[in-house]
Amino acid sequence: MDIYTTIDSPLGEILLEGDGSALTRVSFDVGARTGLKRDPAAFAEVERQFAEYFAGERTSFDLPLASHGTPFQERVWAEVAALPYGTTTTYGALAARVGAPRDRIRAVGAAVGANPLLIVRPCHRVIGADGTLTGYAAGVERKHELLTLEGALQPRLWSVVS
Repeated sequence: MDIYTTIDSPLGEILLEGDGSALTRVSFDVGARTGLKRDPAAFAEVERQFAEYFAGERTSFDLPLASHGTPFQERVWAEVAALPYGTTTTYGALAARVGAPRDRIRAVGAAVGANPLLIVRPCHRVIGADGTLTGYAAGVERKHELLTLEGALQPRLWSVVS
């Protein structure tokens, strides 16, 4: 049976989902937990690592993860997972890293947007070619806050593209 819990964070309540052995979803959509059994104890290590991350003491997560995407999504997600703390990359650069031609940048963006493991798989580190913060499943404001926490942005010096 799939399980869940919610944790508090500086960016709001976070929903954690798992399959009993791995983390399968991290989101800010805390209302989306139909058919799941609440089991906070199963997420103690995840909660500890998130607390360390938000305290600025952790730069990467060391957790068992399980997500299921298309082979293309999995390639994109693997590259996103490799993005170092405190850095950003563009959708175009990410497309080049997965071997996608320039006309497939939107497909790369869609794969980034389908990432079910927010923060842990740091899709917030992918930005527009001109440095703008484009799209984020948890909202551009949270993307800005995450990048500021990591030192990749200065507070409030950003623009939003809808």
